[in-house]
Amino acid sequence: MNRKEKILMWLKKMGWAGFFFFLIKGVTLYIVLPYLVTKGLINCE
Repeated sequence: MNRKEKILMWLKKMGWAGFFFFLIKGVTLYIVLPYLVTKGLINCE
């Protein structure tokens, strides 16, 4: 089994639940968190 087949197998195992988990995690880290910091709702000191 080559590398590409292993990656595809891993993605199929992860499925939709994993996809949405990483999607929500990414949105939180890169959009919501910086927004809250700039609005002063989260203090980074």
